[in-house]
Amino acid sequence: MTEVMTVDSATRARRESPPSMIERMTLILDAFNGPSARLTLEDVARRTGLPRSTAHRILDQLVRQRWLAHHSFGYGLGRRALGLGGRDGGHGKIREAAAPLLHELQVTTGLVAHLAVLDGPEIYYLDKLGGRLAASVPSRVGGRAPAHCTALGKAMLAWLEPEQVDALLGHEITRFTDRTIGELGTLHQELHRVRQRRGLAFERGEAFPGIACVAAAIRGAEGPVAGISLVGDIRAPLENVAPLVVTAAREASQTLFPGSAPGARGAGRGPARARRNGTAAPAGTAQEPTWSPETMNRLLAVDGRGDWM
Repeated sequence: MTEVMTVDSATRARRESPPSMIERMTLILDAFNGPSARLTLEDVARRTGLPRSTAHRILDQLVRQRWLAHHSFGYGLGRRALGLGGRDGGHGKIREAAAPLLHELQVTTGLVAHLAVLDGPEIYYLDKLGGRLAASVPSRVGGRAPAHCTALGKAMLAWLEPEQVDALLGHEITRFTDRTIGELGTLHQELHRVRQRRGLAFERGEAFPGIACVAAAIRGAEGPVAGISLVGDIRAPLENVAPLVVTAAREASQTLFPGSAPGARGAGRGPARARRNGTAAPAGTAQEPTWSPETMNRLLAVDGRGDWM
């Protein structure tokens, strides 16, 4: 009898003991009942029965490991969680929408075309199309690069709140070349210039010596979802191809989010293919602004020397 009571007591003690870290993390992940679920800290604490302070600590750890993402409107499943069970976080749809545009950019310019998404402090390459220059560009599908020193990363970071940028990048950012932006304050100034340039982001030798890039973000109503870029050597005349990149990014945005304007700065573009085919845009459609050499010079002059960050 004593032995039976001892076993029963041990079993009851195990049942009443606090859940392990793995169990608590599982409770929190299970609280998100779909890829589009958005929960506040209070929602998570209520659904899991965990103390608010405990839930907050575990949420922070899950965000750092990319199982969850922290947005201004709450927490949602991160890229790691969305990659499980055959889900890719919408990457397939993004690639499908951008594929013909990337092909057209590469064929038209002869440069290397990239498609990437923002993944924490890095960009993650979804696609790469290149001609003879492809082998000289150190990128690959499935590869990563720092967001703060790539045109793709800056194009997407520019449309986030400053607090979100700080949270993604941390307090210190690394220099990779003598042209890399190494301070958050300077980076925020550059992101402001990206917005002033209608979303155009540039980099010349910031991530890799001898490589230059121009990019623009694919955006929806809630912010950037991906970016499109053209890459060449340091001497590439990127100002000539920049309008094509902006047009491609906006066409992809319209395909992914039909009827959804990403905001006043990004609105007002008519269908580019109709213009290329020599047909008029439908009545009521905003016309493409003219990208004259003078306009490009104003957009690209980011300081007194007209230099690119």
